[in-house]
Amino acid sequence: MSHSLSHQCYLQTLPPISHSSSFNCHHKPPQKANGSRRSPKLYITCARGNNRPSTPNKDDYHGTLKALNSKGRSPRKSLGQNYMLNSEINEQLVGVAGVQEGDVVLEIGPGTGSLTNTLINSGAVVLAVEKDKHMAALVSERFSSTGKLKVLNEDIVKCHVRSHISSLHENAKEIDSDNRKAKVVANIPFYISTDVIKLLLPMGDIFSEVVLLLQEETALRLVEPSLRTPEYRPINIFVNFYSDPEYKFKVERTNFFPQPNIDAAVVSFKLKQPSEYPQVSSSKSFFAVVNSAFNEKRKMIRKSLQHICTSLEIEEALESIGLLSTSRPEELTMDDFVKLHNLITKE
Repeated sequence: MSHSLSHQCYLQTLPPISHSSSFNCHHKPPQKANGSRRSPKLYITCARGNNRPSTPNKDDYHGTLKALNSKGRSPRKSLGQNYMLNSEINEQLVGVAGVQEGDVVLEIGPGTGSLTNTLINSGAVVLAVEKDKHMAALVSERFSSTGKLKVLNEDIVKCHVRSHISSLHENAKEIDSDNRKAKVVANIPFYISTDVIKLLLPMGDIFSEVVLLLQEETALRLVEPSLRTPEYRPINIFVNFYSDPEYKFKVERTNFFPQPNIDAAVVSFKLKQPSEYPQVSSSKSFFAVVNSAFNEKRKMIRKSLQHICTSLEIEEALESIGLLSTSRPEELTMDDFVKLHNLITKE
């Protein structure tokens, strides 16, 4: 974004509620003329001076219902919409991430804005990605006077996160250090957990930490996988390749509206720098080996990886790293897979 931020200008998805005392410009960019896929509508909102975040309505059950009713909405099961009713949980989420004044934070699925409110009050500049256009409008309007929010009415798995975060970093005046990285703090729909993790964890060059509220069972499976169990999967190797995960705390299902059938939990993923990734010739080739092995997890590795090299070569590689020639994928740690990959792949 090339506009000067001398008056703290940020992009918002939809026109905010009019606050004539705080805002001095609303500009709608021209539509594309080539008939290609339409970009999300963005409007410039400029706030003068050092506006402090507002203290919007209380985020309890009644406040959430009131906010939804203002848009004629009800929670949509198809989008996994379960709204947080406990502001203390939001405070803990933000505390886990150590959000400070001037941090750039990505939030996924802000809904009515309860977590957004806590992030902005902590001094963060927030990029909120919301798939539901009505919720995108609601959260945009709610925080229009803060100058601290950019809302994208998009699907997170299709969003160009990197370019938007870079834009906010370039334009947020509060950022003093060029080396300061953005963070992710989000209460995400459970059904997109794996997609979000696969999208964000390899972004250690722009994010320092990803803090997510997940289904508790998923949280435990990601953080505490056990070898030789059905829960041990390629996603466990992926998570540990790109991050150091840590289970933080459980969140009872009674804190959500509508109440889901399962409890949730907060997990922090401290992202590794690219230089800290396990030493493999190619991450693409490494995960191809891991996925091939697990695609036929009942088979011994010497059989499931025969498309890479001969069974004899695989047996020799396994034995050279201290494993049985009859090993199956659920018996190998991430380090084992790294060593095996480096022995059997020929670049």
